[in-house]
Amino acid sequence: MRRDLTILIAEDSENDALLLQMALKRAGIKERVYVVADGVEAIAYLRGEGKYKDRSKFPFPNVLFTDLKMPRMSGFEVLQWLRSNPECFIIPIIVLSASQLDDDIRKAYQLSANAYLVKPGKFEDLQKILKLAFEFWDKCEKPTPPVPHC
Repeated sequence: MRRDLTILIAEDSENDALLLQMALKRAGIKERVYVVADGVEAIAYLRGEGKYKDRSKFPFPNVLFTDLKMPRMSGFEVLQWLRSNPECFIIPIIVLSASQLDDDIRKAYQLSANAYLVKPGKFEDLQKILKLAFEFWDKCEKPTPPVPHC
């Protein structure tokens, strides 16, 4: 049985966020996509705080794509926060970063990222990897989203 997914993207670059949304749309992914500008906003969304309090408007995500290098709170800090908040840690976390540094990749997995994808240089390649990631997580069983107490 197919369930509607909610995708949360934590990306500080407006251009990259727009490209991600366009690539998802062109890949035929019609799920709800929400974009936040940094880790602080991602955690507010996950907690259902402030403007994200209304879960009918901002449903708990089933998948999180996060950049690593963001202002205020990095993707690494988001991963660390998620790791210490088991109620929110149930969602698949996919790092989508320009960094190919082995230290960044290792650290992301040590902090329990489920996947690490490097942002490709071509739009068509971005579309392909997002479609592949989406199709994989769409087929996986996922728990019912929690009532936010994170």
